[in-house]
Amino acid sequence: MNVNVNSLQARDVANILHPYTNAATHAKEGPLVITRGDGICVIDDDGNRYIEGLGGLFCASLGFSEQRLVDAAIRQMRELPFYHTFGGKSHEAGIELAERLIKLAPVPMSKVFFANSGSEANDTAIKLIWYYHNAIGKPEKKKIISRVRAYHGVTVATASLTGLPNNHRDFDLPIAGILHTDCPSFYRYGLPGETEEAFATRCADSLEQLILNEGPETIAAFFAEPLMASGGSIVPPATYYEKIQAVLQKYDVLLIADEVICGFGRLGAMFGSEIFGLKPDMISMAKQLSAAYMPISALMVSEKIYRAVVSESEKIGTFGHGFTYGGHPVPAAVALETLKIYEERDIVGHVQDVMPVFQQRLRAFASHPLVGEARGVGLIGALELVKDKQTRETFDPALGVAAYVGRRAQAHGVIIRALGDTVNLCPPLIITESEIEDLMARIKRALDDTWDWVKTQG
Repeated sequence: MNVNVNSLQARDVANILHPYTNAATHAKEGPLVITRGDGICVIDDDGNRYIEGLGGLFCASLGFSEQRLVDAAIRQMRELPFYHTFGGKSHEAGIELAERLIKLAPVPMSKVFFANSGSEANDTAIKLIWYYHNAIGKPEKKKIISRVRAYHGVTVATASLTGLPNNHRDFDLPIAGILHTDCPSFYRYGLPGETEEAFATRCADSLEQLILNEGPETIAAFFAEPLMASGGSIVPPATYYEKIQAVLQKYDVLLIADEVICGFGRLGAMFGSEIFGLKPDMISMAKQLSAAYMPISALMVSEKIYRAVVSESEKIGTFGHGFTYGGHPVPAAVALETLKIYEERDIVGHVQDVMPVFQQRLRAFASHPLVGEARGVGLIGALELVKDKQTRETFDPALGVAAYVGRRAQAHGVIIRALGDTVNLCPPLIITESEIEDLMARIKRALDDTWDWVKTQG
């Protein structure tokens, strides 16, 4: 990196440890410094404009210049800039937000617990799973099942749930009591000649066998993103969740729906659980809850979970869990205003209107020589890159093909995210059809550049 030592880039390298970043590479190349936002775009410190093709991190649903959310934060800062919810304390913004979330829930829910991130919401769910089973007299029922390629967070417990190798390697994870079952990617894991229906049955049978091998009396819960976003926008077969939920019900296993990315319109419904017919006992949410303008998350719990909290906290004397900033009034006010905007502007309806264009343009990339599968639902999708389209052989990870696509996309004015062999797309929900066309044209140029480069690599 050859820049002025007083530049933002140099000061960043000197002082910040970045998440999900190759630290050695970053020290040489420095950061892309973003200075402002405008609609679905962000602008860097050199004035270059980028379509944010990942909506920040699957979260900036209303883009980067929604004045109503700024005003909501200012109003709340002036009135009550902070208060907590410990010891029975509360405030109006949190109360109104909880009321609205309960009304929006895809299945009946009893209470809302506030936190600050999706990781914290899912970590809270883990603790409640254990707390619940202690309360009902089943202390041995504590193991939790997630899936290969799932993403549920980065705390010690939630990173253990996450089924991605880089979240485990050299962190001494996963911890004991966290299990992983099959990823429902038919493209990647289906057998030759196998139908999607048969694949879904095999996934459910594999889950049941795992439960039987571990002992049903020890299995407490199953975590699921309706669509596995960070794992590569993996869309399960049509009957997958019907079969999975039958197994869970058979062995009295709780279902936790991780709606951190799928929630609030992303898939063309308020919650992804509605699209896939999930009937969870708890629902975690974050990201689009506040359109990412302020950090906030929530965990909705069913009545049976809440009743266990009541009985156990009465016995112990308190419910010994919570975060200083959980339910902070400023993020709560911003989230409340976000939900009002979703309703007033019919954001879900807008997604339903534009998602056919998004999915059509996305799936057209299936014919590109680099692309094995183009998949998605609503306004989220991914391109899985392959070395051989017939055999589905993947590229050598050391080549970094998906990362190269990401760099070329950035050169063409689009920010996307490469994860493994996939290129993920998840634009702001306010994107228009013409902006989708522009986005996809730039992605095509990035893919073409990458294909030319791959051919030189031998």
